[in-house]
Amino acid sequence: MANAEKVAVVAELTEKFRGSSGAVLTEYRGLTVAQLAELRTTLGKNATFSVVKNTLTKIAVTEAGLEEQLSSLLSGPSAVAFVDGDVVEAAKGLRDFAKANPLLVIKGGVLEGKALDADEIVKLADLEPKEVLLAKLAGAMKASLAGAAATFNALPVQMAQLAEALRAKREAAEAAPAPEEPQD
Repeated sequence: MANAEKVAVVAELTEKFRGSSGAVLTEYRGLTVAQLAELRTTLGKNATFSVVKNTLTKIAVTEAGLEEQLSSLLSGPSAVAFVDGDVVEAAKGLRDFAKANPLLVIKGGVLEGKALDADEIVKLADLEPKEVLLAKLAGAMKASLAGAAATFNALPVQMAQLAEALRAKREAAEAAPAPEEPQD
């Protein structure tokens, strides 16, 4: 690879590290070209999967400011899944593919500048999709608002019932004959 090509590859990798919401480093040793193509299809729009040269990737990682988080993971044959869409969906795709194809090993990654180890990526994959979490949050907020509305609605009703009970008690007290006083 000519020097100009290497510079272009490093610039492209650096931009991908900076522009993506996350990156997952994997080892792909032993996977066939067909299996890698299947993995790329599995990831779909959520991530792009690129086989990379460690020396160029180390330079790109340094330029992107992620050296501390990722440099230790760049040993052996490496590939990077750059997450562009839903991070949870991309993590699920990688986890499920790794279960079906044990030759794909998740090494670790970075999510919005924070380093993640392989176990944390698998835990991330266990989360529900963003839309489901947002729907649950909206449901909880709606339930809280409905409870508050019921409470606020109950206050005037209770006040009206209390006022009616007081009125009835006064009416009963006025209508009742006064007790006779004993005569000596």
